[in-house]
Amino acid sequence: MSAAISALHHFTVGCAPGDLPVLLDFYTRVLGLKEGFRPALRHPGHWLYVGDQAIIHLNALHSSTPSRTGGALDHVALKAEGLHRMRRALNAARVPFSESPLAGTHLHQVFVEDPLGVKVELNFDLSREALVDEGRRPAQ
Repeated sequence: MSAAISALHHFTVGCAPGDLPVLLDFYTRVLGLKEGFRPALRHPGHWLYVGDQAIIHLNALHSSTPSRTGGALDHVALKAEGLHRMRRALNAARVPFSESPLAGTHLHQVFVEDPLGVKVELNFDLSREALVDEGRRPAQ
């Protein structure tokens, strides 16, 4: 019997030590993640959290900034809330982004690149967004 995969646990952005400040700023100030506990590992870095889950690991694994070509990995997608707030944050930070409503669904995708060129897809559920905008809580 094979293992059952239930969710994405985290992804790691490998960078140079000098890349850590700009990456930390992008993922915390711009995208709104929170820096939290990180065990003492052999490379410097940061763990970025949603609630109690560290979903992004920034690790200085390289001596110089990696090439902007990502190989086979095209992008990482994150579930997000607060489409209007995200647009304002991206505009305020002068981070270019594109948007794409996903036809036939309630999903609205926003695409950004982090400072090293990792493409990040933010998925907003517009049916939930409408409820939040009206001051109602979505059903869990």
